[in-house]
Amino acid sequence: MNPQQLAFFRRLLTDWKKSIVAESELTLASLQDGPLREPDLTDRASSETDWAIELRTRDRQRKLIAKIDAALRRIDEGEYGYCEVTGEPISIGRLIARPIATMTLEAQERHERNERVSRDD
Repeated sequence: MNPQQLAFFRRLLTDWKKSIVAESELTLASLQDGPLREPDLTDRASSETDWAIELRTRDRQRKLIAKIDAALRRIDEGEYGYCEVTGEPISIGRLIARPIATMTLEAQERHERNERVSRDD
């Protein structure tokens, strides 16, 4: 991968991370506004469900930030864009679609098939 491509993916990953952090700061700010004070039990239950979903989403995004950081580290180490299983280059199209990809599409499909088989056992 050439330096311009690496710079593109570094910028893409960095911007993605910044947007996730900004969203999580908004969630944190609204959580700090205080407890829910819905007078109706149904409204309160609905609000609590919404908060639970929001918190689950933030937890998934926290894990995503770790994957983004790992991809940035791979860029720094010169390993970005190469499959961790086969060592082959990951296609640019796949990296644009999923910049944190660590496997070629074929290796990922093979991995998911093996996972499905072991889960069925």
